[in-house]
Amino acid sequence: MTGDVLNRTVTPLPLINWTEADQSCSARWFSEAGMAPPRRVQVADDTLSADAAYRLACEGTALLWRGDFQNARQLLQAMARRVERKPRKTPTVSRAPSESFHLQRMAQAQRARTLGMLLIPFLADHLIPLRRAPEVRQACEEVYGAADTSYVISLRELLGLIGAHEWRRNGVEIPALGDRIHAHYGVFSPVRGEYVALVADAPLPAALSTSSVAFDIGTGTGVLAAVLARRGVKRIVATDQDERALACARENIARLGWHDQVDVVQADLFPPGRAPLVVCNPPWVPARPSSPLEYAVYDPDSRMLRGFLDGLAAHLEPGGEGWLILSDLAEHLQLRSRSELMSLVEAAGLKVSGRLDVRPTHPRASDTSDPLYAARAAEITSLWRLRTRE
Repeated sequence: MTGDVLNRTVTPLPLINWTEADQSCSARWFSEAGMAPPRRVQVADDTLSADAAYRLACEGTALLWRGDFQNARQLLQAMARRVERKPRKTPTVSRAPSESFHLQRMAQAQRARTLGMLLIPFLADHLIPLRRAPEVRQACEEVYGAADTSYVISLRELLGLIGAHEWRRNGVEIPALGDRIHAHYGVFSPVRGEYVALVADAPLPAALSTSSVAFDIGTGTGVLAAVLARRGVKRIVATDQDERALACARENIARLGWHDQVDVVQADLFPPGRAPLVVCNPPWVPARPSSPLEYAVYDPDSRMLRGFLDGLAAHLEPGGEGWLILSDLAEHLQLRSRSELMSLVEAAGLKVSGRLDVRPTHPRASDTSDPLYAARAAEITSLWRLRTRE
């Protein structure tokens, strides 16, 4: 989304308040993670030690930085090291994978809250009034839109914006396209390319020979729609309900030269009509996201998965196939069983006509220090070929 977020007059952004030089001050507060403005704010500068900053942050006091910007980055790194200090060894406790998953999520949320307490002030036009501050106007405009007033965000979020801007500028190489995909902030990047390779290699349904139409449900960056176009499908309708994803997909499709074949439309799952091929790569973990940015990974109560399966039969042409691309990580975490997945397929009037599997190769799958290593090491991503039951 690139609209005027910070200068909007409808549903204005909340205010963050603090006292500085015996004066009451306030500014607009913005958080892509949906965090409320901190209630306690203390002005801080280069004289503040990392131990004191960490203690205040743990107590719920936010630190509005007035010192050198690069020193603030170093302070955040020092606070992160304190968060990650390993506690004294305790007796090993055997936990169920689901319990380990939820404990890790709680730890991640606590870490985000603590590190989110170091704040950076902005003037209008996304200017940072600090020594050695970088030029971040473009990175901020890509996420927040124009800014005609001062505001405050967490340094952690700002660094995320800067990193996302670099990823967007450089793009991700997609071998199946022979080109790059550029992900916008908040849109799931296809850095895990195994699921893209599945769509590039799976045999196309014979029904496409008479009606060369495909639907890409929840298109995100548009990468799967582009792969289908490159494979020769003459018309692809790519849907998403997120404005950022729609803008991202349209930009990628146009840059790759597939705009005559691919229509990117806003829809909650399916577009009108039927197609011989309907593809969906839903979020694979049935858990509640802790921020809007996590909806690409976490699917509460498997709502998108259920919606896709329940609506698929009504949108398939006779002889057509639905391709469900899904990691089985949730099964290894004991958050959803294989029998539950098969029950959802059967209840939707569908059957499995085939399956292609691939093992992820991302670094976390081999990181033995990850609390969820056992589940990640066993993970398989599958392309389920689904047909309507006769």
